[in-house]
Amino acid sequence: MRKKEPITTIMTKEVITLTVTDDLTKAENLFKKYHIRHIPVVNGNKIIGILSYTDLLRISFVDAIDDESGIIDATVYNMFTVEQVMAKNVVTITPTTTIKEAAEILASKEFHALPVVEGKLLVGIVTTTDLIKYLIEQY
Repeated sequence: MRKKEPITTIMTKEVITLTVTDDLTKAENLFKKYHIRHIPVVNGNKIIGILSYTDLLRISFVDAIDDESGIIDATVYNMFTVEQVMAKNVVTITPTTTIKEAAEILASKEFHALPVVEGKLLVGIVTTTDLIKYLIEQY
């Protein structure tokens, strides 16, 4: 296993993002379309929050009901904004952060994604799934 390998070797560089003016229906559609569980919320390219699929589950019936019941989700989604639901105090890492350092952060926290920023600009995202896939490749 390479000890000083930078996070850039495993991070997702083409990041799907939201803005605070996007609605939660759009967020749900992005989660499902791209099979992802975390979406950074940006103002331009600057990260201001992160929305997880779990955040949506907390306020709705996503996947707890069949697709015919989309009306219920839309009603719940209209009660909240992305800004109200997203996590605001986002822990970030830089492109020079090592994979080991990122793993240590995720292992010690109660979240599963780390946006990668250069200065204030979002340049990638790494998740616990990325780390597990990396670990599997080592064997």
